[in-house]
Amino acid sequence: MTQVLIDATISLDGFMAGPNVSVAHPMGEGGLRLHEWLSNSSSSPVDAKAESDSHEATGAVVLGRRTFDVGYGVWNDTPFATPCFVLTHAPLEPRVEKSGTFTFVTDVKDAYAQAVAAAGDSAVRLMGAEVSQHFLKAGLVDEIRVQIAPVMLGFGTRLFEHLCVKHIELEQLGAVQSPYVTHLRYRPKP
Repeated sequence: MTQVLIDATISLDGFMAGPNVSVAHPMGEGGLRLHEWLSNSSSSPVDAKAESDSHEATGAVVLGRRTFDVGYGVWNDTPFATPCFVLTHAPLEPRVEKSGTFTFVTDVKDAYAQAVAAAGDSAVRLMGAEVSQHFLKAGLVDEIRVQIAPVMLGFGTRLFEHLCVKHIELEQLGAVQSPYVTHLRYRPKP
C-alpha cells in the first residue's frame, strides 16, 4: 500500500529553509547547512542508509510551486526520478523532463489521488512546508520523517509553522543518530 511521507531536514529550532528563499538561495540564506549530512553520508552508515531508503522508497513527489520555482534550476530535472505533482494556484502545462514529468494541480485531494496512483507500491514524498502542512491538515500523511541538523537558523521557513490545528498526536516509530544529524520517524495517530 502506498504511504505518503513528509521527509524533511530541519534545524533544531524547526526551520527547513533559511530566510530569503529565492532562485539564488533555494534553501534560503544559510539553509544549505541543513543538508551537510547528505554530503557526509559516505562516512556515516546511518546517514547513507537513510538517504538510500528515501530514494528507493520514493515513487512520486508532491511539491509546492515555490519549491518548484526555486528548485528547478538546481535539479535541472525532477528532484527524484519519479512523476512530480506541483500543488499551485497558477497551474502550467505538464513539463516533461528526462526523469519524470511535472504535472501542475490545484487541489490537495487531486494531488494526493494522482500521486498515489503514480507511485504504485512505492511512497509519495512531500516536499515543502506548505504542501506538508496541507496534507497533514487533510489527514493524508502516513509518516513523518524528520532529520534534525545540529544548527539553529533563527529565521526562515518552519516546517510546521501554519498548521492551525489544536494538536496532532504522534506515535514514535524510531530514532537514530549519526555524527551529522538525528533521524526521527513518527506516525500521525487517527
